[in-house]
Amino acid sequence: MTTLTIVVRYFAAARAAAGVEEEKVQLPSGASVSDAVAELRRLHPEGLPKILDAVSYLLDGVAVRDRTRVLTDGAELDVLPPFAGG
Repeated sequence: MTTLTIVVRYFAAARAAAGVEEEKVQLPSGASVSDAVAELRRLHPEGLPKILDAVSYLLDGVAVRDRTRVLTDGAELDVLPPFAGG
């Protein structure tokens, strides 16, 4: 099976829950943002899943609105805390 590797960068509470600032995550080719989030839940089952329900994501610097978006090898996925305000 062909795989791709993405870099996940954690910020604020997500960083504390994951215990790392960033990490490389391997996924099957054709994986989506949703697949990546599921893998992050699996990798960090203690505190991160609850936080992942409330965060926002940036994929290569662009806000993720559609979590079915397919990832590319070398993509950067930022896990950001919820923002206050409107």
